Amino acid sequence: MSAALRPTPTDGFPTETSRVQHETEEILAKHVFGPATLNKNAHMQLLARNLVQGFPARYVSQDASQPWLMFWTFQAFSVLQVGLDPGNRQRAIDTILAWQHPDGGFGGGPGQNAHLLPTYASVCALAIAGRPGPGGGWDDIDRQKMYSFFMSLKQPDGSFLVSRNAEVDVRGIYCLIVTAILLDICTPELVEGTASFVASCQTYEGGFSSASQPYFAPGADGSPILLPSPRPQLGEAHGGYTYCSLAAWTMLQPFIARMPEPKPSINLKALLRWCAHMQGTEIELGGFKGRTNKLVDGCYSWWVGGCFALLQSLGLSRPPHPPHEPPASDAPQADDGNWDDVDDSLFNRKALQEYILYAGQHPSGGLRDKPPKGADAYHTLYCLAGLSAAQHPMIPSPSRRDELAGAWTDSDAPTNDLRKSLFLDMLCYAEEEGASKVVGGPQNRVNATHPVFNLTMTHAEGMMAHFYKQQVPPRKPAAAAK
Repeated sequence: MSAALRPTPTDGFPTETSRVQHETEEILAKHVFGPATLNKNAHMQLLARNLVQGFPARYVSQDASQPWLMFWTFQAFSVLQVGLDPGNRQRAIDTILAWQHPDGGFGGGPGQNAHLLPTYASVCALAIAGRPGPGGGWDDIDRQKMYSFFMSLKQPDGSFLVSRNAEVDVRGIYCLIVTAILLDICTPELVEGTASFVASCQTYEGGFSSASQPYFAPGADGSPILLPSPRPQLGEAHGGYTYCSLAAWTMLQPFIARMPEPKPSINLKALLRWCAHMQGTEIELGGFKGRTNKLVDGCYSWWVGGCFALLQSLGLSRPPHPPHEPPASDAPQADDGNWDDVDDSLFNRKALQEYILYAGQHPSGGLRDKPPKGADAYHTLYCLAGLSAAQHPMIPSPSRRDELAGAWTDSDAPTNDLRKSLFLDMLCYAEEEGASKVVGGPQNRVNATHPVFNLTMTHAEGMMAHFYKQQVPPRKPAAAAK
């Protein structure tokens, strides 16, 4: 272990947790060597092999996650700036449509029950591979039946079951709202009470749990009335639940703005504090962990690292730094010219990129939780998505919103300010000017990722433009990354 890296202090009472933490730190320290290079070719070869030849036998346990395997693969290609050829594109469309349930939504495979999570994965995979028109997949989505399926899962406290006769989980709520917004089926009826449910899942730490426990009282006519409190959280704060809750909260803003007082609220400062504390120390190479006192894990590069753009879009930013004197001309300068002396980001973007580049990449291709673990499709995408979030801060752009608003038309639908707000809110994200920073040089650059959908902006714009019947103005070329 490098003498420059200080191990996490212990209290003198070793436990299994502290032992594994120490072992992890020793392993991570051994991986910081050589140039920080993104091995794009090796990752693309792994993805292409899985797509064309099929996944290895160990993925048989993922039979109910077939849409996820396809989405993880396609979106990883997109982040790596690789498009699909027409043959594989059509094969994908036909395969995805075979997962559509006759009663609405998508299952985890042909003939499987519809479920909110594979519904999101299927629709997002279609956003990447599909297109309008015959055989393109988009117009084959039965939106009316999907809406009915969504409503059949709705609970009195504003939450949703992830599938019929299943459990409530905020990850399902995120998947439902993303799908509903992409397909233009998100209505006040659908998400009534959902913002209050999401807010009730915030724990004392600041992050979010998977669900909360509702309590009801009998009304005058004997029907149950949901009590505003108590609504205790079911479980501890977790990175995946937190991202999904925060992204859902972001998408629900147009609905919250139209609610009467008192409106539901969340503690953004406590959430920011929790997210910031999930980033590992120097000896953990700046990776993110998903829960307090857990090990760093590459997938949380997105599940926690992706939260900061959403927090910034909701108005949180670092306080301004006090004025400082420029360094003297003979003062030592940093070797990496990509980074200014003062970085106004809400997290250490440089350190996260280094964790992914040094520890997240498997030598034979693909990305992973951490060494010495193997690569898999899940970690390959979410490490790349986290790398994208660290390279490209995406924030709502007032000028982009004005462009979209100026092009909005109601020729094919009645005027609906809520639809318009959803469309503008979700497509006005743009990279913060001059803020793109790429560790290891421009050859490591990946595509920017929509902070809510985890799609490229191009794919999000394409699908939403089709279903909202709008023309999306072309984007101005982004400034070159430093």
